[in-house]
Amino acid sequence: MTSVLFDVPGPRARRRVRVATVVAIAAGLVLLALAVRQFAVNGELAAQRWAPYGSWPMWRYLLGGLGGTALAAVLAVALAMAAGLLVAFGRVSRHLVLRAPARAYVEVIRVIPLLLLIYFAMFALPRYGLDLPLLWKLVLPIAVSRSAQFAEIFRSGFRSLEAGQGEAAAALGMRPSQSMRHVIFPQAVRRVVPALISQTAGVVKDTSLGIVVSYAELLQSAKVLAGYNRLLIQTYLIIALLYFAINYALSRLARTIDARQRQSGRYEPVSSPSPARRGLGRIRSATATSGDAPRRGRVKA
Repeated sequence: MTSVLFDVPGPRARRRVRVATVVAIAAGLVLLALAVRQFAVNGELAAQRWAPYGSWPMWRYLLGGLGGTALAAVLAVALAMAAGLLVAFGRVSRHLVLRAPARAYVEVIRVIPLLLLIYFAMFALPRYGLDLPLLWKLVLPIAVSRSAQFAEIFRSGFRSLEAGQGEAAAALGMRPSQSMRHVIFPQAVRRVVPALISQTAGVVKDTSLGIVVSYAELLQSAKVLAGYNRLLIQTYLIIALLYFAINYALSRLARTIDARQRQSGRYEPVSSPSPARRGLGRIRSATATSGDAPRRGRVKA
């Protein structure tokens, strides 16, 4: 995660992180060894139980589920980003009539469990004549739930810009809306790209709740497949590896972009007191778009 959103840890914090990492890795290896031993004792590692997964029909079926996961994730991310961006504009607006509802939306949506939103789409909406297809019973709740987090990411990007950006735009005669559209917004989006990719990985995991609405995504496909071939452990291990590969690739992509942005010097971490702290208070006056008190932008998880 980029330091635009969090403080850079100091020496003591880094030492504690290293110790916690070593302990967590050791505990994970012990648990993994115990699990492998238990699987071996019960014959789950026998070659004949894994042989079906060397056939194309089995993988064709799983790839169909993977396609359903990708479709749901893409739609959910697109809707959540669009909604989150609108809410973020409301959050940094100088008008209370926009800022207050946007803040209320973020605070309320963040505390509602995603599963409850899915149940609302499944059972409440049909009573009012709105019976959505299975795909949208999964996509819309995810988009609503994640939109609050995307909104906070975008808002953090707006609030992290240096003062000179908005001041230069104002000096050129730009109105606040023009400054936001042509100067602040493009730079803010570039800064939060790693965080947006990290949220995308979370959306991919959220799509596994498609099993609740019986949408044919990856986990639902695994459930059907395991019921057919009676290879429960093998099927779910394969599915776990697929989820791991997808989310690891997204995580590495986010880290790579973050590292390249730092190396290129396109932005300085917000934890650096000089430009960031000065900038937060003056962006509002320069762009006349923010009404909140100056403070460092953060994502409230």
